[in-house]
Amino acid sequence: MRVSEGSPLYGRDPLLRSLVPRLTGLTLDERSRTPREHQGDLPVVLVTGYHGIGRSAVLAELAARYRDRLPLAHVRVVAGETAVFRPAPADGGTPTASTLVEILAELVCGLAPGLRRRFPVLVPGLFAVSGWHHGNAEQRDAACLRFARLLHACRLSGGDENTLRHAWATAVEGRLDTRDADTGDADTGAAYAESGQADPWDLPAPSRRDAITAAVVAEYAERHQPDAAREWYRRRFPRGAEGQDPLVLLGQWFQQGGDYRHAAEQSLMAAFLHDVAASYGRLQRWNREPWPLVLLDDVHHPPGQAFLDLLLEHRASPARPDHEELVVVATRLGGLPEEASAAVRRNLPDLVKSSGWERKGLSPSAGLLAVPLTPLSRDDILPMLVPNRPARPLHPYLASAVHSLTGGHPAVTTVLCGAVLDATEKGGSVGPRDLLQLRAGDGRPVTEALLERLLPDRRQRDRLTLLSLARDSTAAEALADHLRLQGPDQLPANSAADYLEEQQWQQLTPPDEPLVTDPLLRTLLVHEARRTSRAAEDGRGWQDIHRFLRMHHAQRGESGEADALRHTLAAGNAEAVVAMLAEEFQSEQDEHAAAHWLLCLRYAATAPTPPAGEWTDERMQVALGAHDGRYAGLHEIERCVNRLLHALWHVSEPHAEPDPDMCKAVGEELAYLSPRHPSWHAVLGQAARSWPAAARKKRPFPITGQ
Repeated sequence: MRVSEGSPLYGRDPLLRSLVPRLTGLTLDERSRTPREHQGDLPVVLVTGYHGIGRSAVLAELAARYRDRLPLAHVRVVAGETAVFRPAPADGGTPTASTLVEILAELVCGLAPGLRRRFPVLVPGLFAVSGWHHGNAEQRDAACLRFARLLHACRLSGGDENTLRHAWATAVEGRLDTRDADTGDADTGAAYAESGQADPWDLPAPSRRDAITAAVVAEYAERHQPDAAREWYRRRFPRGAEGQDPLVLLGQWFQQGGDYRHAAEQSLMAAFLHDVAASYGRLQRWNREPWPLVLLDDVHHPPGQAFLDLLLEHRASPARPDHEELVVVATRLGGLPEEASAAVRRNLPDLVKSSGWERKGLSPSAGLLAVPLTPLSRDDILPMLVPNRPARPLHPYLASAVHSLTGGHPAVTTVLCGAVLDATEKGGSVGPRDLLQLRAGDGRPVTEALLERLLPDRRQRDRLTLLSLARDSTAAEALADHLRLQGPDQLPANSAADYLEEQQWQQLTPPDEPLVTDPLLRTLLVHEARRTSRAAEDGRGWQDIHRFLRMHHAQRGESGEADALRHTLAAGNAEAVVAMLAEEFQSEQDEHAAAHWLLCLRYAATAPTPPAGEWTDERMQVALGAHDGRYAGLHEIERCVNRLLHALWHVSEPHAEPDPDMCKAVGEELAYLSPRHPSWHAVLGQAARSWPAAARKKRPFPITGQ
């Protein structure tokens, strides 16, 4: 795999260097043309994946490489439908949009300079639908700022944006005042009468918002004479609308909502694509100028989904008048929507030679090419651990440990690898078991920084940090009730589960399944609970929580025994776990009980380790018998179980490379126990042979007869 110099992206070259260049006709790095794969009909590339998989990073890389080389617009869709006063990012960052109209406006602002076109059809339409409620200064300022930015981008007006925004607000409100005074607008009315156009003020019983729409259209018409745009929109209205100004009618339909708004939005999308198509004449096509590129981030939000639906609907129409070649790459949190059954799905490696996309049928979703982003491989991670300057050698299995911990999650992997290099450059030595103890680039604990990014809602993040210690959703709800975690409208654990589903971390889980099913997220949450519990009060300390959970599971009898032992060990009370396992070993004669005993042993050993300030990690020394002298008063069976438990506890950490001596110790202790039980020797003997190999290969420990 080739790694892009200076780029934090790994394993994304098929998308960045193969597919998008073939769609735009321009290579990613060089100012050279490349053969285009599609002519006349392009797919919308929908990049899917969960939080931190690198969706936004892919768009940022494309924006950085293609900016100023072809017409480009990069917009991040955000939730919310309420217009706000949102100036363009002063630092050149990605602009955001929370409505369909805002998205179209941002696309015009991004594409207009490169297309050398003034969007003569779309811009008047955007003015027409950008009214505001009378007296709402915030909406007025947002709309007039949009006017100013559109006029600047299309080179239709000079001056700074704030001055232009104020001028438009003053002009429109002046027209409203004139109308309120019932003085009319004789000059404008006469001009419309002379030209054969309908007077925009001539409205049947207009609402106050309709009057604002009419005032905006009248002001725009006086300044820019959008006759061609009026004629274009007139053809999209039914014959019964003849005699009315089509721009005013467009604004009225948009404000009316429902089917009327949908029709207005269809017209705006058609106008956008018409203007893009008209920008590429015979000369541009002859010179093979690259196609314009639109990058839309987070289109799972309703405005983004509405934009894609309208675009795909337009492109799927058999009567499609304009075959614009606009390259659209969008990202979506999660997977494909259920209704996109006709989309073509391709994995990253499939994109190297061809997209494999071909429109089949008239379904709008047939225009989608879905590309799921996959986790990084261990080979992708190794280059990320190569320091920029010579430093002390890194642990030989650190890349494997990072991959085991993160599952190849790009955002978490990038932060962890950066933290490793920072710690190494400062003279520290980092082993696999130290990864979660590192600090991020801003100095915060790495788990705190990662969870803030992966779970943006602080309230739910704090809840999940505590509830992640529970075995299942039922235990989590009991813990939430015990800790008196408050929920606004439902049970706290249910609220947290709904949040995880909303954030695409998992589907809703049944009561007997873990509340947090994603292994990486659960590992980070548990470590954060361990880190923060030392200063916790009101029963929220590590020991208090595990004591409660142990009692909760103990009440279930035999079915809760494994969980009760696990929480006992998590609290650091290995002696109690050893005593219970040893007692059962010596008293239970049923040969079928061996599987249950091994299951309890195996599951207890997955317990998270207690906070460092409350516990000293001596698992390796205990497992190898270095501390047997402490336990001279115990029966040899108990000492054996003690060594076995600590060896398993040590090798069961998912992100740590198993120590060969610990793996060997597991087999030796089981082999010692096997002949010392009258009916379990066959099951224990099989475990003595298979468990060391499973530990070395980091596979589940098999249990015969389970």
